Amino acid sequence: MADEPILELRNVTKSFGPVEVLKGVDFAARLGEVTALVGDNGAGKSTMVKCVSGTYSIDSGDYLFDGKQVTVHAPRDASALGIEIVYQDLALCDNLDIVQNMFLGRERVNGVFLNESSMEDAAASTLASLSVRTVKSVRQRVSSLSGGQRQTVAIAKAVLWNSRVVILDEPTAALGVAQTEQVLNLVRRLADRGLAVVLISHNMSDVLQVADRISVLYLGRMAAQVKRSDVNQTQLVELITTGRLEDNSGVDLGLKEVSA
Repeated sequence: MADEPILELRNVTKSFGPVEVLKGVDFAARLGEVTALVGDNGAGKSTMVKCVSGTYSIDSGDYLFDGKQVTVHAPRDASALGIEIVYQDLALCDNLDIVQNMFLGRERVNGVFLNESSMEDAAASTLASLSVRTVKSVRQRVSSLSGGQRQTVAIAKAVLWNSRVVILDEPTAALGVAQTEQVLNLVRRLADRGLAVVLISHNMSDVLQVADRISVLYLGRMAAQVKRSDVNQTQLVELITTGRLEDNSGVDLGLKEVSA
């Protein structure tokens, strides 16, 4: 079914010693949609993403990909499924150019030599497919790029490997207004290409602008998974800060899950 999640967590728990960080978390991401993952500091967002990536193993619960239960022991396992994560530090090497960064650790070779032309063509083609026009040359060193251009290269690097799920950790945190708009447009284009995009952000304006669905973590629990159209900014802030959404009479509106 088109609405079935490509990535799904069911009742996932994760503890570090006596500290229970994730408490029965449910989460879903769908192809062709941007799912925003929001929550206050300490809500469990980073831990959940590291469980998805295989950096941490889950203690209990189910991890499903494409409708099948899987076990992810390491980041390489997640990559093999088609999950790529762009962390806030971007993991780019300033002294290398765009092509070298995009193929770092996955270089194409022709015998004992690097296949430079093949990698250059693939890098240029990937950027073009994402309608990226702010990069003059794929042979520019990353040290010469702006913050928005660096973020674009990191996202393109993730897309290059035929990923189906791309998780973006605070992609606009250090960007100005114009660069933020460029990156948000790129995020939207990723979903429009049919990828499942998970956007982690503290910026409610960004979330409300590009998200199709919003998942709210509160103190290690999934407080709500809602359609973007079902909440406004005030309600979203209330969910993040209290884990509840009440009407004027104090009744919890119960937005834990939404219909397809």
